Amino acid sequence: METRANYVLIGSFTILVMAFLFGFILWAAKYSSDATWDRYQVIFNEPVTGLSEGSSVQYNGISVGTVEHLKLDPNDPRRVVAQLKLKDEAPVKVDTRAKMSQSGIAGSPFIQLTGGSPGAPRLVADKRNEIPVILTEPSALQNIADTANMLVARLDKALSEDNIARISETLENLRATTASISDQRDDIEKLISNARLASDDLRTMLAQVNGSVQKVDREVLARLPATMDKLDAAIASFEAAGHNANALVSENRAPINQFTRDGLQQLGPTLGELRMLMRDLRQITDRLDSNPAGYLLGREQPKEFTPK
Repeated sequence: METRANYVLIGSFTILVMAFLFGFILWAAKYSSDATWDRYQVIFNEPVTGLSEGSSVQYNGISVGTVEHLKLDPNDPRRVVAQLKLKDEAPVKVDTRAKMSQSGIAGSPFIQLTGGSPGAPRLVADKRNEIPVILTEPSALQNIADTANMLVARLDKALSEDNIARISETLENLRATTASISDQRDDIEKLISNARLASDDLRTMLAQVNGSVQKVDREVLARLPATMDKLDAAIASFEAAGHNANALVSENRAPINQFTRDGLQQLGPTLGELRMLMRDLRQITDRLDSNPAGYLLGREQPKEFTPK
């Protein structure tokens, strides 16, 4: 009995030691495996249809990890939080951006990382988030969907009942206008013919005017040398007259100064006497006009007899 009990104890101890060693090996393997991976979060503001846990994460087309976990944001169900498991050698920097992508039309969706300039620092966790958060940018599919939705909304607005009624009215007015133009086809043809004739006459008149202008230009150019010679002679004459006037003033400067000093003082009384003389002459002229005989003979003009 004692021997069998020792075997049980030894076997139990051996099993415990082996289980401990096996657990330690698993923990060490997991620790070693986790030591080569980094965790990041990506918050999408758009649907992530087709993306699932285990989907690939690529950096500029090279696989660097997988999607470890997907969930809705508890504070805003319109957003999707994706936790990524990336290789520690992946150059995730503060200007790295994540977006949804798809390999081909029928391929499975994945997360594409882009950006990461050489001088940018590496992305690390901050006080608000325990796991670093990679910012997102709209995917090409989302841009196409947004554009399609906008076009559909505009098309629906353009094809409203009111606009359709206006378009129908416009088409009806256009049909009536076309019919009216068709009825006046002969008048329109005459109008076009007259416009063509008027255009030909205008072209002929412009040609004649152009020829006249060219002829005038030739005549002006032909006379220009003689005119310039006369102008030069006139300018020379003006200059000579100016020199003569300057010389005359220089030679008679003393008499001119004496005249301006003494003659101008005597000019005022002379003008007064001349004004009185003109007044007397005006009076004599008025008397001669009214009664020349009486003024010359010194008697009044006889009065005419008027019978009663």
